[in-house]
This record gives sequence, C-alpha cells and structure tokens, in this order.
Amino acid sequence: FRAFGVHLALSAFVALLAAFVVLQLWFPDPYRVFAGGLYLFWIMVGVDVVCGPLLTAVLFNPAKSHRELKLDLSLVALMQMAALAYGLYSISQARPVVLVFESDRMVVVSAAQIDPKELHLAPPQFQFLSWTGPVLIGTRAPKDGHEMIKSIDLSMQGIGPSLRPGWWQSYDLSRPNVKERMQHLPALHARQSLEGRARINAAVRKVGQPIDKIYYLPLVSQKSLDQWVMLLDAEANVIGYASVGGFEEE
Repeated sequence: FRAFGVHLALSAFVALLAAFVVLQLWFPDPYRVFAGGLYLFWIMVGVDVVCGPLLTAVLFNPAKSHRELKLDLSLVALMQMAALAYGLYSISQARPVVLVFESDRMVVVSAAQIDPKELHLAPPQFQFLSWTGPVLIGTRAPKDGHEMIKSIDLSMQGIGPSLRPGWWQSYDLSRPNVKERMQHLPALHARQSLEGRARINAAVRKVGQPIDKIYYLPLVSQKSLDQWVMLLDAEANVIGYASVGGFEEE
C-alpha cells in the first residue's frame, strides 16, 4: 500500500504537469470542451495514473530481492512513460491549430486534419502549426473559374477551404467578409429556448458588452457541427463564445 501510495502521488504530480500543457496551452477555454481536449485528457489520466500505481500494487512484494523489485518497478515505469508519451502525442494531434473564417462560419481545425505536405503553400506566418491555441485566420476567394471548380470538387470530398493551407490568408483580409456575414446576437437570442437564452445571457455577461452591440457566427469543428457560436464586436473582433447552435433552421 505504501508503494502504491508513493507511485500514485508521483503519477498525480505528472498528471498536473500534463494538465497544464494540454488544458492551458493546447486546448485553451472553450476548446477543451468544444474540441474534446478535456475528454481526451481524462482518458489519458485514467489509463496512465491508475494503471501505473495498480501495477505497482500487484507486483510490489517486500519479500522480493532488491534486484527483482528494481526490475519490476523499472518495467512498470517504462510502460507508464510509454503510455503517457503515446497519450500526449494523440492529444497533440487533436489540438486546435487554426480558427478559420469560411463562407458563413468559423471553423476550428485540428493538427491531424492538415496535410503537412501542403503547409508550405500557406503564407509564411502560418506555415508552422500553433502549440498555444488556434490562430485566427481567413480564407481567400478562388483565383479563377478553374480553381473554383476544383474547390467545389474538394469540398464535396470533405476538404473545405479551411483545411487547405494554400487558401489561408490573414484574418484582416477576410474582415470585410466577416462583417458582411456575421449576424446580430439578439436575433439568435430571440429564437432560443429558455436554456439557450440563459447560456447566451451568461456569455454576454462574461463579455461585458450590451447584447445589442454583439454579433455572432456559427462555430464548427469536425466533432461539433452546430452547438457553439463565436461572439464578435462591430469590428469583427472575437470577444467570446456561447454554447448554442448558430445556424437558422430551414
């Protein structure tokens, strides 16, 4: 039990360090919920923190020689470190790296969704994927009719402009289009249920601006198609988030 306790304490300390990296750097609020970072983190902790100390409890026996105990605990530690490394790698691939304005929505794109071979096609400042939360960018218009047809074909295959580094551009270049497509938040508030209105009200209080001066765009990802909206001010600056669907029902 003493060996189990010591191992559990050490594992908890490592888990706290991992929590800072995963939940503060890779998945800042609200992406830890929206992009699944919190869920993935708890799976990793459940496997790594629990299994390591449990294996120690099973294998540790004071009757064993010092050499046997050292070998057993070294194998457990090696196995736990390998599981931690794999878990962190898997979570790093799911981390959001860009937040892209695309047509009429904001799209959160993870590292795993981007083809590394195409990163060189992006503007120089976007050719390295972020490790500290998603970078806000826009997407350009097709250069000609041929590119437009190719774009439609790629989109039908599930590869929208937000997933193509060659289509990325500075958010400031897309700001006029964002202003044109963003919608007034009171309109969304009016068509919500009581629960949805309460969520919007909480988000508005957090922003600290009158609701009639706030706009929104649907916020989507590979795992969440219509459950969040991004809040914007009159100049299309991101000021907050609300956990309600943003697309109008037909």
